[in-house]
Amino acid sequence: MRIFRYDKSFEGLLTAVFDAYARKTFPDKLLGPDDPLPLFVTECHQVVTDSAKADRVWRGVYARSSREVCHMLSCVWLSEMPACEELLLRYLRKVFDGSPAVVTDFSDPDVLAVKKLADKVMREREYMLMFVRFQQAADGTFFAPVNPRYNVLPLVVRHFSDRFADQRWLIYDVGRRYGYYYEQGRATEITLTGTETQIPEKLTEAQMADEERLFQQLWKNYFEAIAIRERINPTLQRRNMPRRFWRYLTEKQ
Repeated sequence: MRIFRYDKSFEGLLTAVFDAYARKTFPDKLLGPDDPLPLFVTECHQVVTDSAKADRVWRGVYARSSREVCHMLSCVWLSEMPACEELLLRYLRKVFDGSPAVVTDFSDPDVLAVKKLADKVMREREYMLMFVRFQQAADGTFFAPVNPRYNVLPLVVRHFSDRFADQRWLIYDVGRRYGYYYEQGRATEITLTGTETQIPEKLTEAQMADEERLFQQLWKNYFEAIAIRERINPTLQRRNMPRRFWRYLTEKQ
């Protein structure tokens, strides 16, 4: 069995693809720096992440496919699903070694798996756009904790940067412990450390701006007023508004 070790970054994965073609040997498995070696390893290559090599591979993918395919591959990486690295490696080999039509050949199990996984990630992105609820903190910053199934924050930060360009806001992924802070036209990736790592699902009254409590109550009243009680369908509601998001929704408190 041939093993490639890399740093578990997307650039590292693309560098591994570059190394595989340069060495003319392809790994049977991709491992992180601390992953244990399986039995019967015949060769173990250490991949050193190189942005120039990664960029060359990425430009090659774009030249042989399309912007949509590149976006789809990025979504698969952000899924963080087990063995997605091997799936991407197999797909990239098809892109470089096959005909241009292979990237849309859904009779191929790898191509179909990439498409389905990318669709799931994009669906989670749509959920984020629908269900993010900002709370205004006492210092004027708008704060939104989230806990998406996939790592979709990089896919939504541009939307919120355009939508709330004149505000200061922070969207924080409590599960992955990082977020994006936006101020004066720039969104910066941040990670809270120390005692700040305990991110609340809801700001306390002491942490809220004075008018935030009023706005939250107005939103709850509106949500209740537009409901037609005779037509309430809990099953349909949970399908369109998954229960895992309720803890962050003001109207569901």
